[in-house]
Amino acid sequence: MSEPLVRAVGLGKRYATGGGSTVYAVSDVSLSIEQGDFVAIVGRSGSGKSTLMSLLGLLEKPDSGHYELNGREVASLDEDERASARSQQIGFVFQMSSLLARSSAVENVGLPLTYAGIKPAERHSRAHAALDRVGLSGRVGHWPHQLSGGEQQRVAIARALVNNPALILADEPTGALDSKTADEILSLFDDLNRGGRTIVVVTHALEVARRAARCVTLNDGRIVDDTRVKTVTSISAQPAGDSIR
Repeated sequence: MSEPLVRAVGLGKRYATGGGSTVYAVSDVSLSIEQGDFVAIVGRSGSGKSTLMSLLGLLEKPDSGHYELNGREVASLDEDERASARSQQIGFVFQMSSLLARSSAVENVGLPLTYAGIKPAERHSRAHAALDRVGLSGRVGHWPHQLSGGEQQRVAIARALVNNPALILADEPTGALDSKTADEILSLFDDLNRGGRTIVVVTHALEVARRAARCVTLNDGRIVDDTRVKTVTSISAQPAGDSIR
């Protein structure tokens, strides 16, 4: 049996408040996620779900616990090492697409490759392939203001895919979209997961959580429920470094 893509044991994150007290945003969280899984992390506002995503995405460093990503212990990495691991292993999709207004769709998608030092020809090819993967091959030269909200979010998903990450983390990815467009984006996540992509979605929306194969519920920074609601039916796990499908 293969090792899980994500293995977190006893993760904790605390913050000092202005009054001198301490808030435990994440407390003693242990979680394993297999390659090719589709997981929703849910909970009320303040439950710690966004903090947990930040820890899993190496945006923040835990105060306690262990975290292995793709077989590598990453909890103790310094800031530069975390940045390098993020760029190689993780793709992010947020509620707002956060596209650069003065860059075309293909330029926005290729931005992570620019930071990674990929040469222009390969960057161009991979960005085109990522846009084609999300159904936007006809929009490569469009500016963000020429795209609908759903198309902008598809560009953001293509940007998350372009480095062929091991893990895709999405924080309220449909929160700013109407219901029809949100369903289209969720259908794209379904398709990516069937192709073997490992996806973790943080959401407060039940209709989003129902699309996942597994639902993890947080309350006061702790996991209070972890339920598999579907059998994973992905074609095969998509390892980092493979071509976009």
